[in-house]
Amino acid sequence: MISIPDIQVEPPPSTGLLSVVGNTPLLPLNRVTVHLSPKVKVLAKAEWFNPGGSVKDRPALNILWTALRRGDLLPGKRLLDSTSGNMGIAYATLGKTLDVPVTLVMPSNASAERKMILSALGAELVLTDPSEGSDGAILVARKMAADRPDLYYYANQYDNPANWESHYLTTGPEIIEQTGGSVTHFIAGLGTSGTLTGVARILHEQIPGVQIIAVQPDGPLHGLEGLKHMESAIKPGIYDPRLPDRNLQVTTEDAYRMVQRLAREEGLFVGISSGAAAAAALRLGEELEEGSIVTVFPDAGYKYLSEKALWEGGAR
Repeated sequence: MISIPDIQVEPPPSTGLLSVVGNTPLLPLNRVTVHLSPKVKVLAKAEWFNPGGSVKDRPALNILWTALRRGDLLPGKRLLDSTSGNMGIAYATLGKTLDVPVTLVMPSNASAERKMILSALGAELVLTDPSEGSDGAILVARKMAADRPDLYYYANQYDNPANWESHYLTTGPEIIEQTGGSVTHFIAGLGTSGTLTGVARILHEQIPGVQIIAVQPDGPLHGLEGLKHMESAIKPGIYDPRLPDRNLQVTTEDAYRMVQRLAREEGLFVGISSGAAAAAALRLGEELEEGSIVTVFPDAGYKYLSEKALWEGGAR
């Protein structure tokens, strides 16, 4: 069993942008849940309140700070990693604060908004074949790191324990505090698996009987940006398949519909992976007579405005 002393690190400076990473609100879903038992609550961490606009600020800060403390990011080196967008934005945002230059490898079909944000933040972008998805970006980043170890510190978010440790040390404890320890079910999407891994480990330690549910796309070809179909993808090194008590698959269509419902019914303008998490949370809630379901909404919908299929039918 992993304990807090095993992974505690010197915290980063609590100044500027770094001081407002984490401590995001936990919002109840009141309208899309009206059909559930009155004893079932669904709550979501609103991670777009982080300065970089997503849950990825947490692992990005921990990865950056850990590398700086260990001397892995010496002057003259660039942080290199693959990303579907949000982690890259987090690296670029927080990297500016910590004076770390950033090179990012991402599929060329990432949303136009994400690419524009990264360019505005001064990140160096390397775009890869969209047909190869996030796995293709991973392979290119690995080759770049192997070819130029003198130039790059390869952060490798998929295998870096500082990823899940950030959620063990921040996201999980926040959920416990905000719910008064009453959470019965925790749901998170699987991308790097950092959120699920870190939160699951601290919840298992602190709340006996809590159930952990992993959410992933229903197949290898999907439109759930940031999420992985684990059976067909390169599995993250930090992923532990023993942690989830259950896996739920969500279709792209169901996630899109939930994004639209959350905007129109709850006033929550969220991203696609948030829609997937909410769809899974409601499916679980329909099975329960009583419970407190907590999930994570990784980001807001502003980075997906160019995704026309997502917003079709919005003008009514």
